[in-house]
Amino acid sequence: MVSSAKIKSVDFYRKIPRDLTEASLSGAGLSIIAAVSMMFLFGMELHNYLSISTSTSVIVDRSSDADYLRIDFNISFPALSCEFASVDVSDVLGTNRLNITKTVRKYSINKHLQTIGSEFDSGPVTNMVKHDDEVDEEYGEGSVALTGRNFDKFSHQHSILVVNFFAPWCYWSNRLKPSWEKAAKIIRERHDPEIDGRIIMGRVDCTEEVDLCRRHHIQGYPSIRIFRKGSDVRDEHGHHEHESYYGDRDTDTLVNTMEELVAPIAMESHLALEGKSGKPEENSKRPAPSEAGCRIEGFVRVKKVPGNLVISARSGSHSFDASLMNMSHVITAFSFGKRINPKVMSDMKRILPYIGVSHDKLNGQAYLTDPEDRANVTVEHYLQVVKTEVMRSSHQLIEDYEYTAHSSLIHAFSVPVVKFHFELSPMQVLITENSKSFSHFITNVCAIIGGVFTVAGILDSILHNTLRLVKKVELGKNF
Repeated sequence: MVSSAKIKSVDFYRKIPRDLTEASLSGAGLSIIAAVSMMFLFGMELHNYLSISTSTSVIVDRSSDADYLRIDFNISFPALSCEFASVDVSDVLGTNRLNITKTVRKYSINKHLQTIGSEFDSGPVTNMVKHDDEVDEEYGEGSVALTGRNFDKFSHQHSILVVNFFAPWCYWSNRLKPSWEKAAKIIRERHDPEIDGRIIMGRVDCTEEVDLCRRHHIQGYPSIRIFRKGSDVRDEHGHHEHESYYGDRDTDTLVNTMEELVAPIAMESHLALEGKSGKPEENSKRPAPSEAGCRIEGFVRVKKVPGNLVISARSGSHSFDASLMNMSHVITAFSFGKRINPKVMSDMKRILPYIGVSHDKLNGQAYLTDPEDRANVTVEHYLQVVKTEVMRSSHQLIEDYEYTAHSSLIHAFSVPVVKFHFELSPMQVLITENSKSFSHFITNVCAIIGGVFTVAGILDSILHNTLRLVKKVELGKNF
C-alpha cells in the first residue's frame, strides 16, 4: 500500500501553521475589497447568464409559392354607405377579386363612428339586372313626383310607398325610367290611390331634392326604397327603417313585386298595418342602411406579390356622383399575417423591445377630407412589408410582418376610392435566440473567484513589502 506520507507529497495546497502567519490591517482591507469585488462580478455574470441574447441576420424570404398572406382590417367610413361599399383585391399576377363578402362584415355607423344596429346584410352578389328590351317612347308618367314638401304626406297616406331615387344624368336611371313609369301606371289602374290607398309608386330627382336624398342616405342611382307606414318611423336616434329593392327592373318584375307587397294588406286596414308587415322573403328586398356611414372589418388572403386592396362604392347597376363621394376614413386596425397571441407578443417584446412596433403602424390614423373643398379625392396608402421570423430557444418559430406606410390624397377623375398598395420585400429578417451554456457560466464564476483572489494576493504582497521597506528606511537600516 502507498503510505500516507507519499500521498501528502502531491498536495498542491500545503498548509502553513497558523502560528507562522501574521495578520495585517492592510491585508484585512484588501480581503474585504476582494470579497466585494467577487460578489459584484458574480452578480454581473449571473445577470448576463439569465438575460437573453439574440443574433439577427437578413436572408432571402423562404416562403413557398403556395403561401398566402392574411390582411386584417377594421376601417370606419363616416360618409360611405354599406349598401355599396365594396372590398376588392388585385395583384400583378392578374388576380382580380371584386366585392369580397365571405370574410368581410359591414356595420352601419353614424358620424361619430358609433355602430347602429346589427351587421348589414349585403345579400347575394348579382351580376346582371334585367331591364326592358324595348323602350316605349309613349309610356307617360305613372309615378307621382315627390319632393321634400310632400314626401311625408304621401308616406302617411298609403300603406306602402315605393320610391325611385334617380338622377337624370345617370345611365341606369334612364334605363329604369320607362319600365318604372309603365309599372306605376299599371299599379295605379289596379289599385286606385283614391279608393284603394294601399300602394303608390313615386320618384325623386336627387339633383333637385338633394336634402331629401341625403336624408335617406342615397349614394347610388337609381335606388329603389320601400317605405311601409307604421314601420318607417324614426326611432329615438332619428334612424329610418325601410327596405331597398335590388331585383330586376323590367316592367313585369316590378309589377309582380308591387303585387306581392300589397297582397297581404287588406283594403280596410290601409290606415294601420297592425303588425302585418307583409314582407316577402326575397333576396331582391333587404333592409336599407340606417346611416350614411359604414364600418368594414374582416380579412382577406392575398398572394405574396405586389397588389392592391381597394375599398370603394361599387355596383353593376348603379351610377355614382363622384363629386358627392367622400372617402374619409379612420383606421382602427390594419395588419399583415396571422394574429399573434398577446402573451406571445409580450414575450417577444421582452426579448426584443422594438419588435412589433411597426406591426400595426396605421392603427388609429384618420384621413378626413371636406367634400366641399376636396371633391373626387382618392386616398392612397403605399405599404412596404417585411417579414420577421423569431426562433426561440425552445425551437418555437414566430412570424411577424411589419410595414412602413406613406399616404397621399390625390384628385380622382372617376369615383374616388381608398387604395392600400402593398409590396413585400424579397428579404426577411431572421432573429435567433441564443441559449447559454451552464458550464460556461460555472467556468466564468471560477475565473472570477480565482482571478480576484490572485490579484488581491499580489497586491497584498506588494503593499506588505512596500510598508516593510518604508519602515527600514525610517530606521536608517541599510540592506
